[in-house]
Amino acid sequence: MMYFSTMSVNWLRLVLCVAALSVAGHGWAQSFPSKPIRLVVPFAAGGVVDVTARQLGQKLTENMGQPVVIENKAGAGGTIAAEFVAKSPSDGYTLLLAFDSHAVNPHVYKNLRYHTFDDFAPVSFVGSIPLMFVANQNLAAQDIPSLVRLAKGGQAKLTYGSVGAGSSGHLAAEQFSQLAGISMLHVPFKGGAPAMSALMGDQVQLVIFAATAAVPLVAAGKVKALAISGSKRSPALPGVPTMTEAGFPQINTGAWMGLLSPAGTPGPVVQKLNQEVAKALADPELNRKLGELAIQLSGSTPEELGQLIRNEHDKWGKLIKDVKLNLEQ
Repeated sequence: MMYFSTMSVNWLRLVLCVAALSVAGHGWAQSFPSKPIRLVVPFAAGGVVDVTARQLGQKLTENMGQPVVIENKAGAGGTIAAEFVAKSPSDGYTLLLAFDSHAVNPHVYKNLRYHTFDDFAPVSFVGSIPLMFVANQNLAAQDIPSLVRLAKGGQAKLTYGSVGAGSSGHLAAEQFSQLAGISMLHVPFKGGAPAMSALMGDQVQLVIFAATAAVPLVAAGKVKALAISGSKRSPALPGVPTMTEAGFPQINTGAWMGLLSPAGTPGPVVQKLNQEVAKALADPELNRKLGELAIQLSGSTPEELGQLIRNEHDKWGKLIKDVKLNLEQ
């Protein structure tokens, strides 16, 4: 009888604690944000993630009435920024605009000091950018089919650049090579700018990376676009065919961005952030500005973003294993 009474008292205490936390959580959400929000970008200023963060941050600032401050923490494929956010307070005031490398990094870095899934609370998908297969003007290929023929022609092995080992461009290129039955030599660079400089200097023949950086150079005729990933042409470069049109519908991925908060962020705060991001992403002017750079904005539920990260982790992990890529650092 005493045991039952003790259990009843403990159960009542638990119920009261849960109720108190629920009320507190809703209170936080109602007053959130009450101070500036720090949005951490895992790459240097001027890149596609940084540009997106600044445009999105400006719209969130206007809508929420609190400044969204952009903080660049570049290096190690985005892991420096991810570790910083993972170890930040779980209050919704420090966020990470994660890039697709976030899902691949566990396959690249052996000793990450955070857990890719357990140390973050997904907030919302933000946007995607198709990958572009870009060639220098001297390459004797005008599209993907002629590129495959050239690679199979018994000449010197084609070289291609990406923004780094394990990047979406690197992995997509290896997937393409496997599907096409060709072999190309990968040359990793430390960013889009040096990769494009090498392409225009004829040091590599191709670069595969997020289309944003290539759009102005293709438009200016300095390089030529062979294709973009996916099944839908980009409004930014409507004349560039898709990989689906070229006969490779499997190359349907692109670079993507998603907003993460530290694990343990109260659910009502995550939901408030999700709603504010959805409102910002629906803004026509924001879509116009970023659409000109081939960035396609789209929101999601927190659960959908979490599942995407797991799916990307598993998909690219399988490819890395299948083609025996050695990416560990």
